[in-house]
Amino acid sequence: MLPQPDAARQPKHPTMIHAPDRPSENPATALSDGLTPSFADRLIHWQKQHGRHNLPWHSRDPYRVWLSEIMLQQTQVATVAGYYPRFLAAFPTVSALAAAAEDDVLALWQGLGYYSRARNLHKAAKQIMADFGGQFPTERAELEKLCGVGRSTAAAVAAFTFHKRETILDGNVKRVLCRVFAQDGDPQNKKFEHTLWTLAESLLPPQNANMPAYTQGLMDLGATVCKRSNPACPACPMSDICQAKAQGRTAELPRKKTAAEVKTLPLYWLIWHDENGALLLEKRPAKGIWGGLYCTPCFDSLQDLHDFAARHGLTAEDLTELPPLTHRLTHRMLLITPFAVAGKRLSENLSDGLRVMPEKLADYGLPKPLAAWLAEKQPALF
Repeated sequence: MLPQPDAARQPKHPTMIHAPDRPSENPATALSDGLTPSFADRLIHWQKQHGRHNLPWHSRDPYRVWLSEIMLQQTQVATVAGYYPRFLAAFPTVSALAAAAEDDVLALWQGLGYYSRARNLHKAAKQIMADFGGQFPTERAELEKLCGVGRSTAAAVAAFTFHKRETILDGNVKRVLCRVFAQDGDPQNKKFEHTLWTLAESLLPPQNANMPAYTQGLMDLGATVCKRSNPACPACPMSDICQAKAQGRTAELPRKKTAAEVKTLPLYWLIWHDENGALLLEKRPAKGIWGGLYCTPCFDSLQDLHDFAARHGLTAEDLTELPPLTHRLTHRMLLITPFAVAGKRLSENLSDGLRVMPEKLADYGLPKPLAAWLAEKQPALF
């Protein structure tokens, strides 16, 4: 049984875009003559006619919505569309996810990146089972208690599944608000972000039943029309009231974040196949790069690799240096140099390592660059 709309939270009058008699601190009230449909009305009408209606996570099931919201964080829709059905097939319910082994969760997440999302997803599923009796909380504040769930993600789940009047504020929504209402500020400034939250809350439709269409409309408008570059202004339902368009500032707003310096991080892989062809893998620490995944022994320095090799009976002559590869993370460029060892018996004191035959590697969550490298290079090593 879904919760009924909370009458105490309903505004007395719909939010209309109108021109005040005197200056207003709320930019939502300074756009037209009072006869123009509100921002919310425009958006809902547009979404129903032109929005996206066939995404696989369109659902009233909070588990499915929550899963999609976590997967979509800093990841494109086209990429998530390939992972989402496979993940649901393996873990169709929150109880199934909570009961799963972390390694199985990470194996299905392989290639999506930002692996802390998968670990937090797993922890949150356990929270729901232990703290909420297996049922998703219906209020945003309670949803925010789940591991890996921030305000915007919690608001999306509450709006889509429980029709709560809660606003999202992801990157696409910020771009729409900054342009339509000519909001100019440092995107990394907390005070400016608070201003955007306040503005977004003021625009919510008065009826709870409209929250799914409104929330989806915000996402769709930013993703398909009000894009970062080359926005399709003629197709935008806000075109005639967009202040950035009127001021010729569409390309300027929102302000871009200061680009973070990309540092190069050298890494060294030990690709050790034993006499039977089994590959040595180790589970990565929970924190850091590729946390919780399985990887070949990985070192920050060449000296550390040689020390490890020596401890386990390998000499410098046993190591074959292979061409390096690069892999870009958000703020780091990994420069990875593989060293191969083939046909040497694995040391008996490798108590923490796993010996995995090549045909079984798909059962383990591997870092994306390692999985790709092995698929291409491993046959040539024998």
